[in-house]
Amino acid sequence: MNTIKEIYAYREMIYSLVRKDLRGRYKGSLLGFFWTFLNPLLQLIVYTIVFSTIMRMGVEKYYLFLFVALIPWIFFSTSVTGGSSCIIAQQSLVTKIYFPREVIPIAHVTSAFVNMLYCFIIVFIVVFIGGIRIEPIALLCLPVIMIIQYILALGIAMLVSAVTVYFRDLEHILGIITMAWMYLTPVIYPITMVPEKYYTIFMLNPMTPITIAYRDILYSGTTPHMGTLLQGLGLGIVVLIIGLLVFNSLKRHFAEEL
Repeated sequence: MNTIKEIYAYREMIYSLVRKDLRGRYKGSLLGFFWTFLNPLLQLIVYTIVFSTIMRMGVEKYYLFLFVALIPWIFFSTSVTGGSSCIIAQQSLVTKIYFPREVIPIAHVTSAFVNMLYCFIIVFIVVFIGGIRIEPIALLCLPVIMIIQYILALGIAMLVSAVTVYFRDLEHILGIITMAWMYLTPVIYPITMVPEKYYTIFMLNPMTPITIAYRDILYSGTTPHMGTLLQGLGLGIVVLIIGLLVFNSLKRHFAEEL
């Protein structure tokens, strides 16, 4: 509780770091802020061409099927890979002034989350073009899914950001892990393609129920199953607790290691 109170006391610092990251992300580039939308759109085009014309999935409106899962995955991937180096990137702050170190991964994940919210403008446009009618109750579930994913992403970011301070190779290893993780999550394929004997293992992946829930709402237009929501929430909370415990035990010597 003391840690939570301390983090709340430094909320202005979190806000400042998030604003700085969003403003500086595409600073100096010709298109600037528009890259927020162009990056996922270009990925969508590539995946759609590959899996609709070459390696055919046989999924109706595949562009929409993919897009509603791809945007949340980009947020998650950015939170994990970028989160691994966020403490190191702010070493000038860590070594010179006192503040709760949790502020840094929170700011990083929050910045990526805000970026995802911007991208959802395009998602809703694509959903509208696809002619999907979303149930009002299903739409109310969307913020719940986003919060669950934020909790999960923050937990992993806490974990990897702390460990990377002591084990710098983790930053590079995570690039490979997240690539494999994407293919082990039903982002580019439906969960029905997973062999039955591996289904239970796939559902232990915390991003699997979250991805299914996003598709239920934005692709099928229906309310996610309560079991899917509870599973995603449960896994997210477990990961967050583990991340906080590891971070709390390692943060004491950050300044020395940096």
